Amino acid sequence: MSLLRCIVGGLRLSRVQKTSLTSVSLLLFLRPRRRPPLPPLRQFRSVRGSDSSGSAARMKLRNRLLVTLMFGGGVLAAWWYVYVEKQQKLRRQRVEQLQKVALGQGNYSLLDHRGQRRTKQDFLGSWVLLYFGFTHCPDICPEELDKLSAAVLALDRDTSLPPVQPLFITVDPDRDDVAALAQYVKDFHPRLIGLTGTSEEVKEAGRDYRVYASAGAKDEDGDYIVDHTVLIYLISPDGLFLDYYNRTKDQDQLTESVRNHIKNHIMI
Repeated sequence: MSLLRCIVGGLRLSRVQKTSLTSVSLLLFLRPRRRPPLPPLRQFRSVRGSDSSGSAARMKLRNRLLVTLMFGGGVLAAWWYVYVEKQQKLRRQRVEQLQKVALGQGNYSLLDHRGQRRTKQDFLGSWVLLYFGFTHCPDICPEELDKLSAAVLALDRDTSLPPVQPLFITVDPDRDDVAALAQYVKDFHPRLIGLTGTSEEVKEAGRDYRVYASAGAKDEDGDYIVDHTVLIYLISPDGLFLDYYNRTKDQDQLTESVRNHIKNHIMI
């Protein structure tokens, strides 16, 4: 009988223990779980502090670069200003020197190949390439006028430049009348203007540019050659002589020189 009680008591005890364990497990499952603790606030503060210090460093670097660029740009601008002023001063001195040169200072008065009276004043405001020669010249004059015409055509293709006026003044007025010039200029640039006049008018124009001209002896047919200065003159819109080009200068050199004179010219 005692044995039976022990067995029954053991069964009851095991049921109670199982019931208790089940209840405890259920309570543990249903109890809200605790979240892991947040990291200390000082950790966030340290991270935020490192970001702030990095931004400050980048800002300092940016400011240094900006100051360096501004300083370098200021130095470059100052250098360019001094350079431009120096170049303009040199050009002004060059113009003053040219004004003192007794070359092209006169005012010729001649007839063009259409029979109209032309003076130097008519070409003020225009760039002029001027050549002295004669229509019966066998080779040199046509070659130089071809070079002059080619240079003017090349300059015409540069739309940033003003047109250049080609002029031809004869040194042989006895044979080169208006009709002869009208026929002769057709072989060259379409804007070429031929000028002639009396012997005295032509000589005066030649003396103004220090042009030497001397007619040679006539042959049995009455033909003769005129020995003369072979130069192409560049005249500014102010009417001043700026430069000259002899036979050693080719078309490209002539074109480039005239282009540079036009771009760097200072009106007075």
